[in-house]
Amino acid sequence: MDTEKARRIFAGDRFAALAGVEIVEAGKGYCKARLVIADRHLNAANVVQGGAIFTLADLAFAVASNSHGQLALAINASISFLRGESTGTLYAVATEVGEPKRIGAYDVLVTAEGGEVVAHFTGVVYRKKTRIDTGDMAPAAG
Repeated sequence: MDTEKARRIFAGDRFAALAGVEIVEAGKGYCKARLVIADRHLNAANVVQGGAIFTLADLAFAVASNSHGQLALAINASISFLRGESTGTLYAVATEVGEPKRIGAYDVLVTAEGGEVVAHFTGVVYRKKTRIDTGDMAPAAG
């Protein structure tokens, strides 16, 4: 799945869009996404709220795991927060671990603009028979 196709398909991810997460680049088993930090992303400690970081990593994970055109749904996800950020842009890079079959594993690193690791996310998906590259997973109307 190329970047433009990923953007079209994942325009249906309304929560990630509402949070401000954008797909930068996508390919087979790969995605780079970004989140420009805004005041709405900060928690009471004035660092990016964990849910915002998880959402960024989760979208990159979703794009990478669905990049083969087969609907992949998360069955497990875990995140470790390693550093707080308050300004700038965060990036999440998701990569496939091994040759996925019905079960696929993915590794996602969330970094700050300078390359410092902010969080490490791992996720596992189950692949359904539904194809997403044929329009079967079109966004809902409205």
